[in-house]
Amino acid sequence: MTNHANTISREELRLKIQRGDEFHLFEVLPEPYYRKHHLPGALHMPPNDVEATAERWIRDKNAEVILYCWDENCPTSPYAARLLERLGCTNVREYAAGKKDWRDAGLPLERTADQRSLVA
Repeated sequence: MTNHANTISREELRLKIQRGDEFHLFEVLPEPYYRKHHLPGALHMPPNDVEATAERWIRDKNAEVILYCWDENCPTSPYAARLLERLGCTNVREYAAGKKDWRDAGLPLERTADQRSLVA
């Protein structure tokens, strides 16, 4: 699938998370998939509620926003990236390889249930 936004590699994203860089990270999948596990620090951006989520969390249209979904064939993060750009966000990037790539590399994931906990 062709990505509209700039892409970010797993290693670059891993380093940004590790360093505690300032950016918005969103998983663009339905809520049950987000709750099961997501990348560390990621917020949920429902595919059918991108605009409201952006209005809630993205105050600075020039802030770095990184989106991901399941893998490079998943259409939800490219869709959200195009919509965010139409809403005026100027620094939208996609982790196109997605959550599957992160998980398959053995990197940590967080779980959302009653409380957030780290799972391997």
